[in-house]
Amino acid sequence: MAKEAKKDPQELTVEQKLKTLYQLQTTLSKIDEIKTLRGELPLEVQDLEDEIAGLSTRIERIKSEVAELKTSIAGKKVEIEAAKASVAKYKDQQENVRNNREYDFLSKEIEFQTLEIELCEKRIREFTAQEQERSEEVAKSTAALEEREKDLEVKKNELDEIVSETKQEEERLREKSKDLETKIEPRLLQSFKRIRKNSRNGLGIVYVQRDACGGCFNKIPPQRQLDIRSRKKVIVCEYCGRIMIDPELAGVTLEHKEEVKEKPTRSRRKAAEAE
Repeated sequence: MAKEAKKDPQELTVEQKLKTLYQLQTTLSKIDEIKTLRGELPLEVQDLEDEIAGLSTRIERIKSEVAELKTSIAGKKVEIEAAKASVAKYKDQQENVRNNREYDFLSKEIEFQTLEIELCEKRIREFTAQEQERSEEVAKSTAALEEREKDLEVKKNELDEIVSETKQEEERLREKSKDLETKIEPRLLQSFKRIRKNSRNGLGIVYVQRDACGGCFNKIPPQRQLDIRSRKKVIVCEYCGRIMIDPELAGVTLEHKEEVKEKPTRSRRKAAEAE
C-alpha cells in the first residue's frame, strides 16, 4: 500500500493547525520539564569550572612571583658576599697606605660597601616577608582549588546521571517537536515561538478554563468563546496574547460545577404572584 503523501501546512484546516500546535506545545513543555529537572546544575558546573580556571591562573601567577623573589634574594646574597670581599680587601689595603688621603679614600669605600651590605640585608628581609606572604596565598588558593575540584566532580556526576537518565527521552521529544514544526505553516510557527518566548511559563497556546484564558485567567466574552469553539480561525487572548483553543480539541476534560439556583425570596415570590 502506497504511503500517504505529507500534507502541505497551508492545506491544513484551522482545527488541524491548532491541534498540531497544541501537540507541539505539549512536547516542548515536556522538554522544559527535563531542563527543570536538571535545575541549576549546568550553571553551577560552569561557574565552578570558571572559578577553578581563575584559581589555577592565580596560583601560577603567585608561584611565578615567589620564584622571582627567590631569585632576587639569591642575587642580594651574592651582592653581600661581593661587598664583604671588598671590605676585607680595602681593610688589607689600609694597612699598607702611604698617606692619609689613601686611608680616607679606603675608609669611605669600606663605609660605602658596609651600607650596601645593610641595604641588601634589608631587601632580603623584605623579599623574604613577601615570599612568605605569597607562599601562604599559594597554600590557601591550592586548598580552595582542591575543594572546588571536589565540588565540581560531585556536580558533574549529578549532572551526568540526570543527563543519562533523560537523554533518550529528550532526543525523542526533540525529534517529535521537529516533525510537528514541519506540519505548521512558518508564519504561525514563528508567532507561536515568539509568544512562548515572552511567556514566563513557556506556554504559547492554552485551552479555555471556566470561561477564562488558561494562561492569564482573564474572562473571555461569550461571543469570543463561540469563535474559539467553532475552530474557524486562530483566536488570541486580548490580555496576554496567547493562542487559545477549546478543551475538547486539546483533549482535556474539565470538571464542571453544578450551578446552584438561587432560592426566590419572599419579595420575589410576591412579585411573581402579582404578575
